[in-house]
Amino acid sequence: MTKKIHVDGAYGRNDSLESTQAMIAEAQDLEAKDFDGLMIAEINHDPFIPLAFAAHGTEKISLRTAIAVAFARSPMTVANSAHDLNALSKGRFSLGLGSQIRPHITKRFSMPWHGPAKQMREFAESLTAIFDCWYDGTPLNYEGEFYKFTLMTPEFGPKNTEYGRPKILLAAVGPLMMQTAAAVADGLIVHPFCTEAYFKNQILPRIEAELEARGKTLDDFQIHYPTMIATGHTEELYEKSRELCRQRIGFYGSTPAYKPVLAEHGWGDLQPLLNRMTKEGKWDKLAGEVSDEMVDTFACVGTPTEAVAKVKDRFGGYIDRITLDAKAPPDVLAEQLNVLRA
Repeated sequence: MTKKIHVDGAYGRNDSLESTQAMIAEAQDLEAKDFDGLMIAEINHDPFIPLAFAAHGTEKISLRTAIAVAFARSPMTVANSAHDLNALSKGRFSLGLGSQIRPHITKRFSMPWHGPAKQMREFAESLTAIFDCWYDGTPLNYEGEFYKFTLMTPEFGPKNTEYGRPKILLAAVGPLMMQTAAAVADGLIVHPFCTEAYFKNQILPRIEAELEARGKTLDDFQIHYPTMIATGHTEELYEKSRELCRQRIGFYGSTPAYKPVLAEHGWGDLQPLLNRMTKEGKWDKLAGEVSDEMVDTFACVGTPTEAVAKVKDRFGGYIDRITLDAKAPPDVLAEQLNVLRA
């Protein structure tokens, strides 16, 4: 494998999405710090609007949603947003989509849920059909079980198509969604609750098999893995980062869908315990069940340069992108970037 690791900064820190000036300033800051890209997750703000300001205020940094909630929207509205961002940024935008979980889709967004993998497959296929129409002039004629798109008159298709279609990446945790991403998308966003063993033993074989069926290899497929990193340029920050990773492992580990990752290491029995604790309201006790060995397995732990060296050692050659903390001092961040790009 000859993949080069690109480094993204998390966009939307603190209150930076609460004014247009702050959105632009943060994007420019990430570009000035030599990040390859900025990624934004859909949490308490729409992910597309801030990226429009980022596109306006920057020149070279790539723009990514990681993730936007697919099932909260129609594929057509997502296609419009993705096209506009890619055109405004002159080809710098990539569309990262995730399914979210059923309660959020049905109760928070009041949208239908048809089963994540099969619905996401049609969602991505619909986007591809729409892009085929807009960029290649193919008649729009997609008819699936959940989505149907058969009407596109000339006045409703965008005209500024010179920068082409944006890449589509799908977030995946379970094996069916991994296979779906490899079958119909341009890339995969790996969940942070992952380990080197699970990645190499469970994820890679599945996506390689699907890619082979498409006549492609891993070199044709982007893998974005925002791996957990426990580090800090002071002892206090290091310990704080390590404990934060411990808390995240306990939180994620309580979710039934993530049990296979724990089981890969013989820790499967921990998942129902953590889940039971959440139902008893013991959220603040979850981290206490996470051992030091688990932290060292899930997270890349060490000094700033040691931690990113572990990222490269564990996943170098397989992944295309990681995410680093943009708040590190400039000299520390520069050292980390040098290690990853060497």
